[in-house]
Amino acid sequence: MNKYRRVIKAKEETVKDDTEVRVTSTGGVSNYVSRAVKVFTELEKTYITITASGNAITKAVTTAEVIKRRLKGLHQITTLTNQDVVDEFEPLEEGLEKVTETRSLACITIKLSKDALDTADIGYQAPLDEALVKEADPEELMKPRGGKGKGG
Repeated sequence: MNKYRRVIKAKEETVKDDTEVRVTSTGGVSNYVSRAVKVFTELEKTYITITASGNAITKAVTTAEVIKRRLKGLHQITTLTNQDVVDEFEPLEEGLEKVTETRSLACITIKLSKDALDTADIGYQAPLDEALVKEADPEELMKPRGGKGKGG
């Protein structure tokens, strides 16, 4: 592949719903948690949808678990899917053909809802026991925490 370079494609502009929290591998979990709390409290929505793909899946699961341990009575449905991504490579030398490569990208969607969800769904999880939930003040959860320092 030294003789090829990947063609950068324009990203598709998709309209993001107020209730959607898109998790990336570079964002901080605390930012996603504060966004979710804002959706539940200030926007007064009854559910949020956390979406992620690839390397960000673990961060999405962590985000959902933190939210469930901060807000009482959240039902959860988790859905895993695969999305085919086509990469195009153009030749750097003359006489070579364009090359396309298809890879499968794992995606996750986690719906957290104050209202009861379909308990028959295979990805359903009931709310945590209230003893495990340490409910915090929504204002406190929305404030940024310290930086990447070592204390002091």
